[in-house]
Amino acid sequence: MAASQRIERVTLPTQIADRLRADILAGTYEGGRQLLETDLALAFGVSRGPLREAMQRLVQEGLLRSEPHRGVFVTEVGEDDLRDLFFVRAALETTAIRKIFESGDRAGTAGELKHIARQMDDAMKSDDRIAGGDLDFEFHKTLVDGAGSKRLSRSYASVQTETRLCLHRLMGGYRSSRDLAVEHFRLAELIRTAELEEVLAELGRHFGDPAEVMKRVRKQEQGR
Repeated sequence: MAASQRIERVTLPTQIADRLRADILAGTYEGGRQLLETDLALAFGVSRGPLREAMQRLVQEGLLRSEPHRGVFVTEVGEDDLRDLFFVRAALETTAIRKIFESGDRAGTAGELKHIARQMDDAMKSDDRIAGGDLDFEFHKTLVDGAGSKRLSRSYASVQTETRLCLHRLMGGYRSSRDLAVEHFRLAELIRTAELEEVLAELGRHFGDPAEVMKRVRKQEQGR
């Protein structure tokens, strides 16, 4: 008889971290703002112990920074941060693809990625760009998870969280293009059928230059 699977409890620090993370990404706390434990504990109706643990998690994710003898502050980001994040994301995804080619399930990973790309297509046809952006992040997370490395996946999750922060701070949120699904479907198909170097070249084209993307978005907004 198979052992029953235990259900993981969501701890109070996890709930607090989720709430704080959502508030930071939504812009409730602007970059550079100091977060005071006493104020947050009162606002959330919690004690300072679990709150402190939750804040430390967000420090590790890069959403908060801790300064000795000063306190905890919301991370400030700029264009250089966005470039660096895309550099790190590309490095992690390149490593994941190499691992998938060496010992992973190329066909299985490609199938999962194609399914997400189809969902993207439905979202874009419905002009739901928020859903399209969320699926973009899910696609790349699934790609990295396909490598089967818990540590690589954990590192990538942190980078994705910081990427969301940068996009919200610098571009007012995720901006997806109408060819989003096509690009991702092509990458998924290449993972299944192409040689490694061709896949890596496509990944490089897919990431492009985030600074140039930002300039195009701002130019479009100025022309409205």
